Amino acid sequence: MKLLSVFVFSFICSFVMAQRAPDKVFVGSIKTIKLFPQNNQQSIPVINLNSTEQLELHFDDLGSYPKNYFYTYELCNADWTTAQWSAFDFISGFQQNRLSQYRVSSIAKTQYVHYQAILPERNAMPSRSGNYLLKVFQDGDTSKLLFTKRFYVVDNKIGIAAQIQQPFDFQLASTNQKIQLALNTGQLNIMSPQQIKTVILQNSRWNNHADALQPSFIRGNILEYNAEQDCIFPGGKEYRWIDLQSLRFESDRVERVNRTTFPLEIMVKTDVVRSNMRYLWYRDLNGFNEIRTTESINPWWQSDYATVIFRFAPDGGQPFLNKQVYLMGELTGNQVGDTSLMEFDSLERVYTKKLLLKQGYYSYCYATSGLGNNSSKVDLSATEGNYWETENNYAIFVYYKALGGRHDELVGYKLLNTLPANSRL
Repeated sequence: MKLLSVFVFSFICSFVMAQRAPDKVFVGSIKTIKLFPQNNQQSIPVINLNSTEQLELHFDDLGSYPKNYFYTYELCNADWTTAQWSAFDFISGFQQNRLSQYRVSSIAKTQYVHYQAILPERNAMPSRSGNYLLKVFQDGDTSKLLFTKRFYVVDNKIGIAAQIQQPFDFQLASTNQKIQLALNTGQLNIMSPQQIKTVILQNSRWNNHADALQPSFIRGNILEYNAEQDCIFPGGKEYRWIDLQSLRFESDRVERVNRTTFPLEIMVKTDVVRSNMRYLWYRDLNGFNEIRTTESINPWWQSDYATVIFRFAPDGGQPFLNKQVYLMGELTGNQVGDTSLMEFDSLERVYTKKLLLKQGYYSYCYATSGLGNNSSKVDLSATEGNYWETENNYAIFVYYKALGGRHDELVGYKLLNTLPANSRL
């Protein structure tokens, strides 16, 4: 009985964690989930509190009949645990809303229903700053989750001074990038620096983020961070790409197309290890993808789907020893799991991955992680290489928890780019 109780408790805890897991898809028929600021598919979904800024939500449900889909928000702390508030305390208006805007696909051979919404709607506004989970579910039943998606509501009360520099450490100077960071907390009633939490993301990836940052110097209201210890990121390399805007004309990264299958199969040219190649700059999407097509008017409900086969050839045709290889980018949700895990083909001596993708332009990279490693951290050094010169985006989120406060408020946000002309607030 004691063992049974422990098992049941563990199962319940796992179920609860799964229900609030960020950026997860729970239903296989749901494809191409996009949440972004209006008209900008290459940006993190961030809006200012009590502003007129809005986000676009898009996703497809494979099939030919629309269903009753609803959405709600969940307020979270900086580490994405659930905040200690009821929905009435952070949603101004209805706690659940129906997704009423949808369109059955046309022209495309693949049948799907495209759903979209402009969020937040006036009858369901976030009333507090912080991390939010968008939860989409069926028939008004929150236990029938389709997917969850992160977004952010910021109430700027803190000044962020940041720049990207080359590390002083000669062992890291050619491969890594550091963030020089200082925070001005003058508008907040800070009693202890422990009330401030800072999170830094590189190219919107949560599998290499920095969050255990501690200020090295405190000068009045200014918190300064030691970038040589806490804010160091491997540079990586410019992302690879595949152009699927047309399924009739093969782009330069397509090796062949099998049109006898449904959906048709696209074989991407075999990718090779780039860690020993010289660095070359070119404009990329930093892991994002854009849904667009050259063959129809509206890409959201007139684009088709194809099975895309990615292949990665390790040096010597030998699999990495005690390592797994992952296909990373928005096309796999930047997740370390089954959605991105590649399998080694011993006959072809390459790693392979099949994905059902909608027409568009995709950027991606390959990463490795140790076998049996429960950590979500991945490494690009063996597959892509790391270079100080690489163009990357860095998003800085600053959270504040008042004494006796019940969640981490998002009080600062800044977006940096390694190219100074691209950096903005």
